[in-house]
Amino acid sequence: MAQLIKLLDYISRYENDLSRYPTQYIRLKRYQWERMKTQWENGIDLSEWQQKSDEEVEEPEEGNWFSPLFRLFGKRKIDSEYENFDVGKDTEEPQEDIFDFNPDLVYTPSSLEQLRKLYLDQLFHFQIKWASSTLMDKSRVDPRYMRDSLLRDFAQLLPDSYLLFYYPILMLKKAPVELEIVIVTPVECMCITVLERENHAAFIGSSDRFWVKKLGDNESKVLNPIIGLNRMGKIVSGILKKNDINFPVKKYLLSRNGYIDSPGTSFDIEIIDRRTYDKWFAILQKSAVPMKSTQFKVAQSILDIGQTTTISRLFEQDEENLEIE
Repeated sequence: MAQLIKLLDYISRYENDLSRYPTQYIRLKRYQWERMKTQWENGIDLSEWQQKSDEEVEEPEEGNWFSPLFRLFGKRKIDSEYENFDVGKDTEEPQEDIFDFNPDLVYTPSSLEQLRKLYLDQLFHFQIKWASSTLMDKSRVDPRYMRDSLLRDFAQLLPDSYLLFYYPILMLKKAPVELEIVIVTPVECMCITVLERENHAAFIGSSDRFWVKKLGDNESKVLNPIIGLNRMGKIVSGILKKNDINFPVKKYLLSRNGYIDSPGTSFDIEIIDRRTYDKWFAILQKSAVPMKSTQFKVAQSILDIGQTTTISRLFEQDEENLEIE
């Protein structure tokens, strides 16, 4: 699963320490999956994965509020392997939320495939949480991102080593600028513009400001997507140049459900449409290249100028208390 490190202008856990959270995420994800899968394969009751409602959760003993193990497993038995799990070690931030991923099984799966789907769906929600909150602050998430099929595909199906920026808002010369999709892989920085309308729509490209969209006998105009894609590529390349980072920046025009015909498109833009999407995506999925130090530098340079809109959890709690009163 690609790691969602920035979503719009939401506060992100990765902003706190990009060098630490990616490896924590991978290890925690793998640990919880192996633990759950082993229990399922051995016929062990999975009812412990059914989360209790807030009023049913027992409060920890005084002094244990910052115990990550309590947050993850409550009063359940903690096996010796997890006691040696050191993901939260040497961190300046209180750790309770770092481990706060405990899949909630809404039904008992009858196959390993069902179990994996349940797990990935829960993990996707966990990713959204990490990309919109820290221990002390949070951003208000637009519910549509929970239903965004492209975001879900990228987050659930791409390798763990891919770092995903989804429509990040950057501050450039004191002005907010929204990019589209940026994926920092171990070998390149992918700038992706999505061109999707109705199923089977065909887009006829040109060098003009507008392209033609055809659907059956109907024709209409759409803004030339190459304009925004070139602008995004230029911005990202400029950020890397300013930080003395030598890393390939490649541009992709993407349509999962339509057809793109643009013979005059620049040589440095790769067009992926309905005819080639599955093959292209399968190649991305097969990447086994581990994360690289330069990759982290690239992602950090983008994070450093990201705009963040947030609200203090304490302030939100105060508002809720006032409403109750």
